Amino acid sequence: MGIRHYLRHAPSVTAAEAMRLVDEGALIIDVRRQFEWNRNNIPGSIHIPLDELPRRCEDLPDDRLLITFCTGGLRSAGAANMLIEFGFDARNMSRGLIDWRAAGGALHGTANTASPGEAADSGNS
Repeated sequence: MGIRHYLRHAPSVTAAEAMRLVDEGALIIDVRRQFEWNRNNIPGSIHIPLDELPRRCEDLPDDRLLITFCTGGLRSAGAANMLIEFGFDARNMSRGLIDWRAAGGALHGTANTASPGEAADSGNS
């Protein structure tokens, strides 16, 4: 993924909007690293780490809105721009896991609150 994917503001939705869009058929793409996914993940989301997205995006449906997701919204913004460049209808979930939790979104996994390392990572997400 090139720096250009981070230079443009990706179309975005809030966590509350993402929940509504998922109910309407959108698909959440979690671009976090494996250990982050193992810790917790959104039920029904698809896990494709950011560095795998260019080669695995051909497996994604092209007839659904894709909502990219990470801890704080930075990695997923680049992912949304990349998917748009590849011809997908994609949006970034701004503030990612932070706002998903605040909005009361469901999570699978062991941690339902941000750990100190996760909170620190949210700025680099």
